[in-house]
Amino acid sequence: MLDFRHFQFLTFDCYGTLINWEAGLLPVLQRVLANHEKACDDATLLRLYGEFEASAEEGEFRPYRKVLREVVRKFGTEFGFAATEREQSALPNSLPDWKPWPDTVAALQKLSQRFRLCIISNVDDDLFAATRPKLGVDFHQVTTAQQARAYKPSKLIFEMALSRIGAAPETLLHVGQSLYHDVLPAQALGLPAVWVRRPSARSGVGAVKEVAAVPDLEVSSLADLARMACS
Repeated sequence: MLDFRHFQFLTFDCYGTLINWEAGLLPVLQRVLANHEKACDDATLLRLYGEFEASAEEGEFRPYRKVLREVVRKFGTEFGFAATEREQSALPNSLPDWKPWPDTVAALQKLSQRFRLCIISNVDDDLFAATRPKLGVDFHQVTTAQQARAYKPSKLIFEMALSRIGAAPETLLHVGQSLYHDVLPAQALGLPAVWVRRPSARSGVGAVKEVAAVPDLEVSSLADLARMACS
């Protein structure tokens, strides 16, 4: 069990942890497939999404909007169709409408009374700016992939966040829904990590590459974390 008295800062992944990204991306992908008379179950879509996104984020940095467009094109290649310009834009254009998990706002507000809250997110600045008002709290620091020019699980984005926060690493705790994007790189930098195991059509993995990792703490919701950390 973590001793929350040691921590002053909580750094959060956003999409998946605070925002229900599966509820946002799956309908878009299913509509694109349906446009071309293709069908696929949600769990397989998430597995493919995790592979395609990781591949699109390799090499020279490009904005997340372009990553998402490439993901849609890769689905077209996988299922034997050419995605239209409108279909390629559908996924990034939908992101500002993605909603928080039901417990997110109340949990963040409770945690903000005890800790300084920060964001470390694989996203463009303008996309997070559209999401930020939905989260209901002020953040001490926000670090995006666009700013770091690197995507988690790269250590670069974490190192930028740590430098900006300017606190001793032992006072920080990272919180994320992804073992691949969050738990492994945080622990590699010596930061303890909480895994928020959100419900998923692909249980225990979600829309990311599957990896083996042991978080310092596993919780089933952000509400559970808030209760534990603020008790």
